[in-house]
Amino acid sequence: MRDTGGEGGGGDKIVKSEKDQSWIPKIIKKRVCTTFVEDSFSNGALCQCGGARDAHASVALGDYFSTAIVNHWDTAQHSSEYPTDAFGELQFAGASKRHSYFLRLSWDTPPSMVYTLMTAHWGLSAPNLVVSVVGGEGRTKVKTWVREVLRQGLVKASQSTGAWILTAGLREGVGRCVGEAVRDHATAASSVSLNKVVALGIAPWGLVHNRQQLINPQGSFPAKYYVQNTTRDSCCLDNNYQAFLLVDDGSVGRRGGETGFRAKLEDYISHQRTGIWGSGSIDIPVLCMLVSGEANILERMDLSLKNSMPWLVLAGSGGLADFLSDVLENLSSAPVVQSSEVDGEAGPSVDLKDRVAERFKKYFPSEAESDKLIERALSIYHNRDFITIYHGEQEGPNDFDTVLLKALVGASKHRASVDASPHNEELKLAVTWNRVDIAKSELFNGDIHWRYEDLEDSMTDALVNDKPQFVRLFTENGLNILDYLTYGRLETLYRSVPEGTLLFQLLQRRLVERLGTAAAMPTSTSVSESPSKVGAENVQSGPVAEISLFEVSGVLELLMGDVCQPFYYNALGLEQITSKRRALRRASKLLRGDCLYREKRCLFPWASLFVWAILQNRSEMATFFWEMSGETVLSALSGCKMLRELSKLEGETETKLSMKELAQRFENLAHDVFSSCYRSDESRSFTLLIRKSPVWGGTTCLQMGMGADARLFFSHDGVQSLLSQIWWGDMKRNTEVWKLILTFFCPLLCYTNLISFRKQEDQQLEEEGKPNEDGPGRDNDSLYGTTIFSFSDIKHIEADAQGSHSPRSATIKGIPQPRRPPKRPFIVSRWRQFWFAPVTSFLGNVLMYFLFLLLFAYVLLVDFKPPPPSGPAITEYVLYFWVFTIVCEEIRETFFLGTMTWRQRLRVYIQDVWNKCDITAITLFVIGLICRMFKWSYEFGRDVLCVDYMVFTLRLIHIFAIHKQLGPKIIIVGKMVKDVFFFLFFLGVWLMAYGVANQALLYSYDPRPDRIFRRVFYRPYLHIFGQIPVEEMDVGKSWDMPCTNNVTLIDEGEEPCRVTYSNWLVVILLVVYLLVTNILLINLLIAMFSHTFSQVQTNSDIYWKFQRYNLIVQYHSRPSLAPPFIILSHINLFIKRNIRKVPSVKIHHFVLQLKGKAANRLMTWETIQKEDFLTAQSKIQKNRDSERLKRMSVKVDSMLKHLTESRDFDHRLRALENEMEYCSNALSWIVDTLAQGSTFKPSRPPPTLRDAFPSSSST
Repeated sequence: MRDTGGEGGGGDKIVKSEKDQSWIPKIIKKRVCTTFVEDSFSNGALCQCGGARDAHASVALGDYFSTAIVNHWDTAQHSSEYPTDAFGELQFAGASKRHSYFLRLSWDTPPSMVYTLMTAHWGLSAPNLVVSVVGGEGRTKVKTWVREVLRQGLVKASQSTGAWILTAGLREGVGRCVGEAVRDHATAASSVSLNKVVALGIAPWGLVHNRQQLINPQGSFPAKYYVQNTTRDSCCLDNNYQAFLLVDDGSVGRRGGETGFRAKLEDYISHQRTGIWGSGSIDIPVLCMLVSGEANILERMDLSLKNSMPWLVLAGSGGLADFLSDVLENLSSAPVVQSSEVDGEAGPSVDLKDRVAERFKKYFPSEAESDKLIERALSIYHNRDFITIYHGEQEGPNDFDTVLLKALVGASKHRASVDASPHNEELKLAVTWNRVDIAKSELFNGDIHWRYEDLEDSMTDALVNDKPQFVRLFTENGLNILDYLTYGRLETLYRSVPEGTLLFQLLQRRLVERLGTAAAMPTSTSVSESPSKVGAENVQSGPVAEISLFEVSGVLELLMGDVCQPFYYNALGLEQITSKRRALRRASKLLRGDCLYREKRCLFPWASLFVWAILQNRSEMATFFWEMSGETVLSALSGCKMLRELSKLEGETETKLSMKELAQRFENLAHDVFSSCYRSDESRSFTLLIRKSPVWGGTTCLQMGMGADARLFFSHDGVQSLLSQIWWGDMKRNTEVWKLILTFFCPLLCYTNLISFRKQEDQQLEEEGKPNEDGPGRDNDSLYGTTIFSFSDIKHIEADAQGSHSPRSATIKGIPQPRRPPKRPFIVSRWRQFWFAPVTSFLGNVLMYFLFLLLFAYVLLVDFKPPPPSGPAITEYVLYFWVFTIVCEEIRETFFLGTMTWRQRLRVYIQDVWNKCDITAITLFVIGLICRMFKWSYEFGRDVLCVDYMVFTLRLIHIFAIHKQLGPKIIIVGKMVKDVFFFLFFLGVWLMAYGVANQALLYSYDPRPDRIFRRVFYRPYLHIFGQIPVEEMDVGKSWDMPCTNNVTLIDEGEEPCRVTYSNWLVVILLVVYLLVTNILLINLLIAMFSHTFSQVQTNSDIYWKFQRYNLIVQYHSRPSLAPPFIILSHINLFIKRNIRKVPSVKIHHFVLQLKGKAANRLMTWETIQKEDFLTAQSKIQKNRDSERLKRMSVKVDSMLKHLTESRDFDHRLRALENEMEYCSNALSWIVDTLAQGSTFKPSRPPPTLRDAFPSSSST
């Protein structure tokens, strides 16, 4: 009967209509008295059920024989079940717009059915605590301090823990006080915590006033409920309760009919698990709270105590509460009676029973059947370990949540096993309630030594239910994350992902791929389906349990596959497999086996937990894991990348916005931490940017930042400084462009001082700064790797890698250094320094590309020969070869660059807009080349090549991305093109409307398609630019075009004559059309352009710095020669790679591999910078006014607490003074009496009172 669409663990409320709840009468029943048992005190007018004779059916009145032999009415024997006729939603007239739920049900309804109805169908959040308030019913006046305990203690504590409060739900006694307290706290609370406290009323149906207003066999949605006098106590329902269970035992106007059902419901809830989908580490704690109460509650209390239900007794509240507190506190020194011998006649038993009976008569002098109740009281005394006495009048309501916690813990200690830690239950309850303040003050104050085993389950509970403060607390107090997070536990965390979330859908799709049951999943490619739809198709107990790291790896590949190697492949043993299909088969085979990898420790636990939190969009949890993980800058950029990719797949607008905000937050963190690193040490920060990460799939900060679209990060001066140094190579960055061009055409100038290169001393210092893991006491850049600034740097790093195990040679400074390759001559080294710089390669490509366009234009305009054998010309063959070299370079860039798989390379290549432009240009060139070789398609081929020339020319725009002023303008043009498409949509609507109407009004018949197209679309488009043929459109003007009205001639192609009848309408339409297009739409386009320009121009520097990276990467990896001479470089590369087997150096562009001590030192330095940054942030946070106010409020609260304690001391001192005064007066009276009598003659007079504070003069 559980609805799969609903959440029993606190999700979005599901609004159920009348049709959705039509099943309730078929399952839930009511009770009706079917046997009239005469009440002797009513002269036959009433039944013992409380109902009048006339209210009973004829069947109940006709059974005279049964009524004659029955002396006592019993609900089980004398009432029958019928379908319930009162259920649905309840609206209190004139009270509030919020609807409450209600249900009339039989006293023997299974509690599981009711609990499922409340959580799954009514949408009530599953509780973390249930407090059942017993007693205080009727019109008994509630004491003031009891009201304060309920208001400031119970409801406030329940609000912080997410509790249900169970009372009778009527506007009388304690139930009314609880309702008012819930209302006041809900008004004062924030919207986030508004629905945390659920006030649930469980009342007898026959006792509720105006219950006839609730009756509707089809259900009420809502039922109008009127309360006559809201100021006086009555048995009307209280409008401050969220739900009412009206228990029907067939009686009318009598209390106690709901007691049995309420006890069963409490017991059932106490066996359900807390947390999302019951994922908590403990059962839902249930606590009964006794306020005042009559003697008949002893029976109910005894039964629940035998089921180990804890009770909290409010001593001083009156009635039964005072009796029990007196018995339990004052008889504790009496001999203990064995629980199995309650009815025994042993001496101590008789003595204890007499003392209990004496106190019972004192508190309940008029109570009949006292013997049975005294036996109940004795049984309660034997189970006193489950009872906590609370003196609310003395202790105050401030720490009531701690009282509840200790009461539950005290009871659970007696239920727990002997091996369990005595504080385990208390910790689990604190985690369940999310009360980290209680945990810090009571459990983690240094007095308790926590073992790993004690914190393990609670850590899982805190992770699954998103309680980051507890995760931080456990980590700081002895939980070793390396021991905790195994691959098996990580899979468990992913299996706990709630249904309906985006991550759940993505994991399910990967799981279906592995299981080969694609037909069972929706065929839609959209991830943004409704949660309820997905939840209905995927049962939680089904495939969720089979989610493994392979599915997680698939999701991460979807999000970060363009920049990272697959995650968790090492754990699954798939690191050597590159084919996705083979990996899928291997993983399926592995997961059908023993899965031994699940017992292994997770290699990077904090990073794995960070990914897990990011995928679920848990902000605070992800931030904590980021703080704990290494590689801080790269981790923040990775979180930014994942969140931005997830936001593209997310369908919910609110979740999408929160993902984008969190992504921006992590980008800001990456920027700020890198700023701290850059200020500390420039060279080390450069190494940080290009260091290859083993944690994040072999990627670098620059690659991840580009994948995450982290414009702010790329705009940082440190990133730009590195890019500039790479761009200029060994040349100085202030070199003028004209010097480069001049040296390009006259290469011998590179040996002069025309271009400034880095000095030899700088290079020598840089060479000494290479990684050296064995150098003792080194505290410079050499400990943190080498930055790739030029080709010579790459060669040196390669030499380091090859000579790392070679013998060391001592230097002048005595520092061991690896052997260097022999130094090249000046002529060779200077030549390489100039030609291997990316800026030189870029300049060469630009100049040669202009020559290519000139050659292409010359061929099209001057030297385009007919098809073979007459052509093509030699210049055209040169053009073909040129394009062939361009194609070779594109193939090299796509498939022979980088360390990713060919599928990843192809995906990254296609994502770039300019690469799409290259593919388009090359495709058109091939088509034009093929077509121009045949006579029948020669002209079409020439046309294609003409269009292709435009595409090749537009490709020039990409070159200007490197320019600081022109680069942002390219972004502006790209965004304006998008604006033009929206404009063209509106313009097309007006063109169609005006063109068709204008053509139909001017010409009654014109079947020629070419003329229709020109006059419907082309001519109205030219109107926008002022080309209006007035002679043709206005019949008042003369038109010298010969025309005819003969249909036959018109069909043959003659010009039709104009229609003069409706020409006035043509002129009006022209005026309206020009008004809308030239004024309205054109100005709209200008406004859109202005908005785009101002938006990009504001951040133009950031845009330029971001797009500059791709261009630098492209030309850094390119050969020095430009097409068509690049073919020589390609031949050279082919010989080196395939014949000589020389490994590539530039294939790892912008990537530096660090291992051993160098990597550890760099990570340590980065961690120190992160901690410095977080410390500075915390100081700024503490200095804010809001934080100061918080600290001030804490201090004020502690001062008030001390004042309250001093007030208690003051009361005690006054009481002591009164006692002393009484004793003094009594002694004085005794002395005076003895002095006046003659019986006793003392030898000396009575002592006189000395001065308690002698003056200083007397001393």
